Amino acid sequence: MVGITDITSIKALTIAWQKFSRGKKSRKDVTAYQRNLQANLMKLHHVLQNGSYTHHPYERFTIFDPKQRQIHKATVTDRIVHQAIVSAIEPLFEKRFIYDSYSCRVDKGTHAGVLRLQSFLRKASRNNTQKVYVLKCDIRKYFASIDHEILLDLIAQRVQDETILELVRAILLSQGRETGRGIPLGNITSQLFANVYLHEFDWFMKHTLQVKYYIRYCDDFVIVSTDKEYLENLIEPIQVFLQSALGLDLHPHKVTIRPWYQGIDFLGTIIKPQAMILRTKTNKRLLTRVDDNNLSSYLGMCGHVNGYRLSNTLKNIAWVRDNQKY
Repeated sequence: MVGITDITSIKALTIAWQKFSRGKKSRKDVTAYQRNLQANLMKLHHVLQNGSYTHHPYERFTIFDPKQRQIHKATVTDRIVHQAIVSAIEPLFEKRFIYDSYSCRVDKGTHAGVLRLQSFLRKASRNNTQKVYVLKCDIRKYFASIDHEILLDLIAQRVQDETILELVRAILLSQGRETGRGIPLGNITSQLFANVYLHEFDWFMKHTLQVKYYIRYCDDFVIVSTDKEYLENLIEPIQVFLQSALGLDLHPHKVTIRPWYQGIDFLGTIIKPQAMILRTKTNKRLLTRVDDNNLSSYLGMCGHVNGYRLSNTLKNIAWVRDNQKY
């Protein structure tokens, strides 16, 4: 059981601050909070212990990466609370998650997910000696559709501490109070909550439908099989479960079945039998944005695929743009 002192103590809040602020201390709001760090943490400690904590409004802004998304930025105080909650309860859920869930988990991520799909394709096709297909699905407006009561119930099944549950409820009500749905993009808690919510679906896929080659990254998931009809017949039970158990829907225009030889678009990478390349839109975005500051990161992306030519092009463009500054 997670106890109240685990999350409201000065020690726990200090650790949460250290984790949250790592790599962010040059930002204005974080710098301002740090100037009176001990006093701010003591004040937070008191309001958490006496039950008077309330979540502050978000700062909202829009990003285009590549599609338009609205991000909700919480105050530093709230983000420390978010981090403290995640640090306390994530281990309870992490040990239950299936191996092939790759979003926002240690030693997982997009590159690991792509490599895992590539290995599934090779195994199912017996090293490309059999025709193999991939069912690829996307959940429609996933973060905006998460039901607060369902999520809270799933968390309460593993966390019995009422103080933590009240804090979780406060975070949920900070977005979508009127509808009882939705968690904000931008919170570290949302990353964990998203995995907790769809773990029920992962369990259904692996243990009820007994799907062998299944990978999920947030609201995108893929299934590999040599039997196209088998994949077609999975779509209805998947949709029924998502609607009945979680109040979710598949995106009607993002359910596809493709043979491997045509290329499988997953997590920004096109996986083909003989090569892996970056998605065309990703290529264009890199070429448009590359400069001396992000070049090493972009070259790292190219290193995970067959990107030798793209790497050289990015180096040349970054060199030209850097010299144009002077």
